[in-house]
Amino acid sequence: MAQNPKQDREARARVRSYQARRTVNQNQQKRRKRDNIIAGSALVVVLVLAVGAQLLFFNGGPGTPAATPKPSATPTTVPTATPTAAAGANSGDVPPSTLAEGRTWTGTLTLNDVPLGFELDGATAPQGVSSTISLIQKGFYSGVSCHRLTTGGFFVLQCGDPTGDGTGGPGYSYGPIENAPADDVYPAGTLAMARAGGNASSMGSQFFIVYDDTTIPADAAGGYTVLGKITSGLDELKAKITDAGVVDGATDGAPVVPTTITSVTVQ
Repeated sequence: MAQNPKQDREARARVRSYQARRTVNQNQQKRRKRDNIIAGSALVVVLVLAVGAQLLFFNGGPGTPAATPKPSATPTTVPTATPTAAAGANSGDVPPSTLAEGRTWTGTLTLNDVPLGFELDGATAPQGVSSTISLIQKGFYSGVSCHRLTTGGFFVLQCGDPTGDGTGGPGYSYGPIENAPADDVYPAGTLAMARAGGNASSMGSQFFIVYDDTTIPADAAGGYTVLGKITSGLDELKAKITDAGVVDGATDGAPVVPTTITSVTVQ
């Protein structure tokens, strides 16, 4: 028996309505699935970035060595160099300590136009002296600045950083601390190695000249390697460079008189 045309139209309408609702429902499910995937991916990215940022924070980030301490008005600020190895471990191609030959070396260190005669004690500081004479013979120090001067009860001129900001070195770091004074007193004319606080194996190319008697407290790693002494020219160094003080009237920072190692010889 044939259906009424009106009933046919209503049946077809119901089918079309069902199909439309089904299509809408399927599209909604697909959209929710897609949104869930996107949200999940975004969460993963956020977590990765968070972990990465944390790693960079704890590791200091790529290419960001520890900075030299800011200028301080206290006399306890010590000569520092950027740490380049774990405490107690040498890093890189460190010159052998036998280069010092266990003898006294003499030479001239010229800062601007001030010649300073010096002696290096290869018997009491064989590793420090070996590294220093190796760098001198390679011409490493030529044109390198003296980036730091201290004047507030603590009297040193620090030199030997090729970057000029206290963060550079020769590409290696070494220990141990040698020939440090037991009483922490560094007499005027002392020539010694800078290092990072608490790390006896962080010496590189940075050294300091004590231009007036100075007490430098030892830290957990000990004192500071004394390479030798300035034997002439210290008064002229004070008159032409250190007496002018530190930039902006500070007690620790760049010297008012820009200071450069113009030459250094040793024999």
